[in-house]
Amino acid sequence: MFVILSRNMARVAIVEACRFVVECLHTAGANRDSAEQQARLLIQADRLGHPGDGVNRLEYYVNDIISGACEPNNKPLILKETASTAWVDAKNVLGATASNFAMDIAIAKAKATGVGWVVVKGSNHNGMAGFWAQKAAEEGLIGLAFTNAQPVMAPTRSKQAALGTNPIAMVAPASCGESFYLDMSTTAVDMGTIDMHRRNGECLKHGWAQGPNGMETLDPEKAYHTKRLYPLGGEEATGGYKGYGLAAMVEVLCGVSAGSRYGCHLKEWKLESDGTPHDIGHCFVAVNPNCFAPGFGDRLADCIQQWRDLDPVDGNLPVLAPGDKEKIMACQSDKSGTVYYVKQQIESSNCLAKRLQVKPMEPVKEAC
Repeated sequence: MFVILSRNMARVAIVEACRFVVECLHTAGANRDSAEQQARLLIQADRLGHPGDGVNRLEYYVNDIISGACEPNNKPLILKETASTAWVDAKNVLGATASNFAMDIAIAKAKATGVGWVVVKGSNHNGMAGFWAQKAAEEGLIGLAFTNAQPVMAPTRSKQAALGTNPIAMVAPASCGESFYLDMSTTAVDMGTIDMHRRNGECLKHGWAQGPNGMETLDPEKAYHTKRLYPLGGEEATGGYKGYGLAAMVEVLCGVSAGSRYGCHLKEWKLESDGTPHDIGHCFVAVNPNCFAPGFGDRLADCIQQWRDLDPVDGNLPVLAPGDKEKIMACQSDKSGTVYYVKQQIESSNCLAKRLQVKPMEPVKEAC
């Protein structure tokens, strides 16, 4: 989901938003390094225009730490490895801690052997999948990242949820400062998008969510509490079975391969944490493109530009390459040094600050 700016929004300096997240997580019980890693992940999501995986998730992390569902100061452990693979036990740390640990292993193995493939069990929600694929791309590698998640997707023909949003991300470096950036859920949208529509009082789009009777709903409040999303593609007639298949593939790569909870065995992620570990599974892959045909970066840059140069249906809406929207949002955020939050997000953050007795997140004062 991408931010549409309105009068109902406030700007917050990026450094201020980071400060707030770190203080909240540290006060809840995370050490400073873990809190800072998680903060970078959340703020990057807001910076790129993906608020569903941004600061609006902060209170969930805080509650998981306080309840004991997450143990942020543990150390992840390699259980088994070969020259190109590793199986990691996250030891129930924050998702950012586990994912940094695992992708760093994948990167090192890819540099040594050409490919690094790492699966993780015993982890927690790890936010925007593209963040982890980007880590590999910054080292000149092709990065892929996958994770399973609590069941919110109703497989095609089902009125019960059995799979998560199960995102797929791939980032690859190209010449001339270009890059291919794909980060997508395998549901039509994610629960963060439903939540943002609920916060803004906006109706949902067709093909996004089911209501409690299994029929489509456009009511964000009803969808938020039902927690039953359509696969990417919507209903069967519009190809929803393809999104279902992709989500199932991610489940095999993550939960099944890593030995974590999977499918219906994953518990619902609630704001009121019950103290039970989530045991989420991740999969991280790094590939050295220099192991294959020379000139990868040049060809990829040319391919990206070919897509942009296509004749648009609407002259006011140019064809974009994957990742262009994120680059535009990042440029806007960096130019102003701020990220945007809806009024309701600021209010809920203030409530969290009061509860934890930390300094509230302070918006930028706008000129009259």
